[in-house]
Amino acid sequence: MENKHGSLSIDSENLFPIIKKWLYSDHDIFYRELISNGCDAITKLKKLDMMGEYSLPADYKPKIQVIVSPEDKTLKFIDNGLGMTAEEVEEYINQIAFSGAADFIEKYKDKSNDDQIIGHFGLGFYSAFMVADEVTIDTLSYKEGATPVHWSCDGGTEFDMVDGDMDRIGTEITLYLNEDCLEFANEYRAREVIEKYCSFMPTEIYLEKANAPEEYETIDKEDRRETDKVIEEIHEEAKTEEKENENGEKEIVEISPAKDKLKIVKRPVPLNDITPLWTKNPNECSDDDYKAFYRKVFLDYKEPLFWIHLNMDYPFNLKGILYFPKINTEYDSIEGTIKLYNNQVFIADNIKEVIPEFLMLLKGVIDCPDLPLNVSRSALQNDGFVKKISEYITKKVADKLIGMCKTEKESYEKYWDDISPFIKYGCLKDEKFCDKMNDYILFKDINDKYQTLPELLAPVEEEKTEENSENAENANSDTTDSAETADNENDTEEKEPKRETVYYVTDKVQQGQYIAMFKEQGMNAVILDHNIDTSFITQLEQRNEHYQFMRIDADVTDALKDESADLSDATATLTEIFKSALNNDKLTVKAEALKNEELASVLTLSEQGRRMQDMMKMYSMGAPMDPNMFAADQTLTLNANNALVKFILENKDSEHVPMFAEQLYDLALISNQPLSPEAMTKFVKRSNEIMLMLAK
Repeated sequence: MENKHGSLSIDSENLFPIIKKWLYSDHDIFYRELISNGCDAITKLKKLDMMGEYSLPADYKPKIQVIVSPEDKTLKFIDNGLGMTAEEVEEYINQIAFSGAADFIEKYKDKSNDDQIIGHFGLGFYSAFMVADEVTIDTLSYKEGATPVHWSCDGGTEFDMVDGDMDRIGTEITLYLNEDCLEFANEYRAREVIEKYCSFMPTEIYLEKANAPEEYETIDKEDRRETDKVIEEIHEEAKTEEKENENGEKEIVEISPAKDKLKIVKRPVPLNDITPLWTKNPNECSDDDYKAFYRKVFLDYKEPLFWIHLNMDYPFNLKGILYFPKINTEYDSIEGTIKLYNNQVFIADNIKEVIPEFLMLLKGVIDCPDLPLNVSRSALQNDGFVKKISEYITKKVADKLIGMCKTEKESYEKYWDDISPFIKYGCLKDEKFCDKMNDYILFKDINDKYQTLPELLAPVEEEKTEENSENAENANSDTTDSAETADNENDTEEKEPKRETVYYVTDKVQQGQYIAMFKEQGMNAVILDHNIDTSFITQLEQRNEHYQFMRIDADVTDALKDESADLSDATATLTEIFKSALNNDKLTVKAEALKNEELASVLTLSEQGRRMQDMMKMYSMGAPMDPNMFAADQTLTLNANNALVKFILENKDSEHVPMFAEQLYDLALISNQPLSPEAMTKFVKRSNEIMLMLAK
């Protein structure tokens, strides 16, 4: 080949400064690009061998070597792939790579950070100029009669290409690092970057330091390999020990036989795992394999709860493993990591265009070779294919959870407290996921049992069925009802379906009084004590018309009352007394004959008012709220069967009644929420006064 000097086919002499500046935050990416190119070259050579177009040597071992030299300020990337001829260097380096570089930079240089490309695939060879002042290529093609090529470029627009002296098939790229990037010639920094991007690439990667002194290890002679460089043969004598036998006599016993060992030059160990767990069939993987992989990839020594192995070939190629870690129930501190790969090459963490947002709470790996990577994130977001991948992943997660609920209910219940934040968040973020999971969401009740919504509503449905049967019998025996009236009633029912009520508790301690009342009457309620639950139950109600959620203290349910007495006069009297004593005209006061005589007063806040209050707290980020804002939604229920309430009714003109009224209101309020500092001071002072009155 004649020596060649020429100009690269690019439009701007400012190309390399742009490359060096562009995406500075991850300029270590050149490691991935150059190693990935080497992997491709090896894959192609192996494919040619499989097709019968080339014969690999019997001892061929595909590998990529990275050699760092801090003294020379260089980095070498060496592969034993198919190499290049002079014509191929001309085509792939001088023409395609650099013209592609110019187009690429022109397209993306003005993009804002939130629209960066995710893959940078296509940067390839010219990413070397992010860190190097000069780059050389030495290559020899697999083709018979090929001549080795030496190519060099000093970071301008000129290159030189001459005959080289490479004597083996493959490619060696040398980077002469600029002064700002000498860190990449450090062995430990190189190891860190390779492990970040290349931990699972399909070709073994070896890292070494130039001119480093040889390291040694000792092996058993029978374990010797042909490639081992033997330094010394070592004979170890048998080890013996004096022991006492059954007869009490001392004798010499061999505890370790004689061994022949070899001192060899330490075998190189690849930095990567070429067959990661996600590439295997799930049937080949044990629980220990999954746990070990989790520890290795995520450096998390807390065991995951369970996992999903994704393995799909059609209609697109996707493999991966999603782990359910034990996650914090406070949503602002949940952090997961989903690592995205393309053919075992790491792309990025948590790409929300590909992975549904709520799955980011998990940890896992997803490898999708079919994913389009040379595009911006906004393009990914609008890509129908990418959306199908996202939907498939969501469906597989829902299927796994539903399957567990159906066939492994005990395990599902055991995991529920840890995975419920993830599922609730998923229901809020993804309507399809919410609809699939609707009947498989667990609710822990006040008796510490876990039930699904169908299970919670089953007793109600049974009661309705029995009631309908009774009504049908009565209707058959009653000849006075007209068919027209019945039809009208049915029409009314169809237009306004009655919602069954699911009661819930947000604080078992604070609402203990109400829980006790429910248990006395054999009623049930569920625990919803996470900060996402208000939004979550609203979402469920919007998607299910046959039930509603109501906090246990939102109303005094009929099951707790004795409905026989007429208490309209008592209600009027108590309303006047309490509104006057509390100086609160907005408060609704009711008298009810509660079955529990020991209970004097109950304060309820309408469900709508409470949810509004919770939303206001969320949006005000914990700022103090005006206590009178929801005063109109409060109802104070006074128990007409209670002795103290009876005393107030019978002695309404007593000087002590206003004090008792304030005390009963505060006692009822305490069962809903903590008193304000000012109200608590008054409550304590008043309690002392009442006790002094009793002491006299």
